[in-house]
Amino acid sequence: MDALQARLQQKSQEFQKLQADLSAAVEARQKLDAQLSENELVKKEFDKLTSENTVYKLIGPVLVKQEQAEAKSNVNTRLDFIRSEIKRLEGQLKDINTRAEKKRTELIEVQTAIQQQQVPAA
Repeated sequence: MDALQARLQQKSQEFQKLQADLSAAVEARQKLDAQLSENELVKKEFDKLTSENTVYKLIGPVLVKQEQAEAKSNVNTRLDFIRSEIKRLEGQLKDINTRAEKKRTELIEVQTAIQQQQVPAA
């Protein structure tokens, strides 16, 4: 019985760790979604610019003039990076969910074994 209790505790700790990993990944995904929305908004604004418009970049407390093509390129590069990070995180979330489901099943199996041992003793 003590071996089963130890297994139950171990599986429970492993499951809690997976839940924490899942929570962290979801939080990271939400931050990336916010960054994606923000950069898509900037891209839409850039699409409205004409060649006469001036673009400035904030560097510390100073606005520095920047070439439109460079600014647009920077935003497109950022969007590509954010999308690839979202894709990577989606895979990570899927993996964590799969492992958590497996761990949940293992937990239930150990709990069931403990309950079955307790029934004859009662």
